[in-house]
Amino acid sequence: MKRIFLIGALLLPACNPQSIADNVTGRAARSVIVNVVVNQYPRPQAEVASDCILANASPAETEALARDVGTRAGTVTVANIRTIGDRPATVQCLTGHGLLPLAIR
Repeated sequence: MKRIFLIGALLLPACNPQSIADNVTGRAARSVIVNVVVNQYPRPQAEVASDCILANASPAETEALARDVGTRAGTVTVANIRTIGDRPATVQCLTGHGLLPLAIR
């Protein structure tokens, strides 16, 4: 009986509706970012760069980027990615992974 309770307690945080929504939003935003930065970096590096950008995006920015999933990124989306990409913490993350700073314009 204790094992069942322990397993349930460990799985409970993973079933949190807000956590699930945040995960879906983050994955959607990441796919939008990858589709923009793949113009600068080869695919594997674009995915690493996207993780750096997403890690430095605010929740509101992440939600805004996620709204563009399934569509071609417009100028506002590209500008938002560029803004996040120009932040010192993002540049540090990129260079820490051996990538040049974001140069999309």
